[in-house]
Amino acid sequence: MNRKYKVVGLLIVGILIAAMTLSVTSLASSKIIMKVAHADATDIYLSRKHGQLVAFANIVNSQSGGRLEVQVFDAGAVGGEREYVEAVQAGMLQGGIASGVIGNFFPEAMLTDIPYLFPNATVAWEVLDGPFGQKLSQMFLERTGMRNLTFAEVGFRHFTNSIRPIRTPDDMKGLKIRVMETPIYVTMMKELGASPTPIAWTETYTALQTNVVDGQENPISTIVFANFQEVQKYLTLDGHMYGVDWFVVNEDFFQSLPDDLKAIVVEAAKVSAAVGRGLQQLNSAVGLETLAEGGMEIYAPTPEELEQFKQATQKPVVDWLKTQIDPNLVDELLRTVDEVFKAQAEALP
Repeated sequence: MNRKYKVVGLLIVGILIAAMTLSVTSLASSKIIMKVAHADATDIYLSRKHGQLVAFANIVNSQSGGRLEVQVFDAGAVGGEREYVEAVQAGMLQGGIASGVIGNFFPEAMLTDIPYLFPNATVAWEVLDGPFGQKLSQMFLERTGMRNLTFAEVGFRHFTNSIRPIRTPDDMKGLKIRVMETPIYVTMMKELGASPTPIAWTETYTALQTNVVDGQENPISTIVFANFQEVQKYLTLDGHMYGVDWFVVNEDFFQSLPDDLKAIVVEAAKVSAAVGRGLQQLNSAVGLETLAEGGMEIYAPTPEELEQFKQATQKPVVDWLKTQIDPNLVDELLRTVDEVFKAQAEALP
């Protein structure tokens, strides 16, 4: 981003935040204000980010006895993810929840976008909440000056299209699939024989409706929210990528808090991540019924078919990723996922 426009953007965010908090200036003088942001919808039952931050705010506000007040700026009130993460880094905001944009500040965040990395959500949670996730968060802090309080969940992404059922990689060949314009997504689609087509999110429904593209990929909750069942016939539950939300805060602000308030913030963040994950899991489960009722044909690939997708896509993406970040870190994550999955399997009754 051009430095001039980045500075102007930060100034605009700062003005918006100042204007929105002006009415509570007199109250704020007797307490610490923590402004946190997200750009999603405001229904706590449908928006994982909003549900997570509302839970976080209520826990902190009550447990701090009014000494620390969390104010939630929702629905992009202070800009999109990039804008408010920049504001957190600059100290204009105290915190926010973001996902894909984190890779622009910290390339190692792209690690969790490796195709078919996590076999299920519980493996993802254990890896991210464990030593590897803590190591990643520490690297993020040292590199950016922002603290990641916790990892939450965007969810597993799945393919939809209007041409044919997708059961194996061969079924992807020739399909025009809308993707985000990132090397990982483009590489994955090309390896499957599909034609990756970057299209702005706001234009995706129309592009599907008018057959500019044949399909797209997103978590179930997003597919339902966007009403893609109206313009897509087939859904394949391949879970090719697991999206991660980062709950980031300005480190200078965090260190300025008394120790007891730091502890409240950290604990509330952990609880709020469970809320966000739970909402995502619930909306995905219920969303499948909505999509089926909307006429979509839903297919769950067999383990053998999923292995074909993994073999076709994971190595090329890993090879590219190793040119961008420390290859040892990539190998460490792959090894950690494998160890956690095996340990969970062995613990089954």
